[in-house]
Amino acid sequence: MRKGEWTFLTNHGRLLAYIAKHPQSTTQEIAQQAGITLRAVQKIITELEARGYIARKKEGRRNRYTVNLMLPMRHRLEREHAVGDILQALGYNPRKEEVSSKS
Repeated sequence: MRKGEWTFLTNHGRLLAYIAKHPQSTTQEIAQQAGITLRAVQKIITELEARGYIARKKEGRRNRYTVNLMLPMRHRLEREHAVGDILQALGYNPRKEEVSSKS
């Protein structure tokens, strides 16, 4: 993306959607896909985890992330919607993702 262009999702939303679809991704993989620095990814993951939107479980040398789909969106205009609603609109299918991550 060129400098000065904007998108509809923030980096927090983008990372949450990516993590939901790729729960075993490394922070390096997430940074590459999102087009932001590793440090920014680490900060966002820490913030999402602190607010309960994601949980991190160590599996060997990697982490496995789970997303709390039932938490409300944070902005007052969007609080009536759960984060799962927006993730589903972005193509996240929990059943499909659970199956593909087990194979």
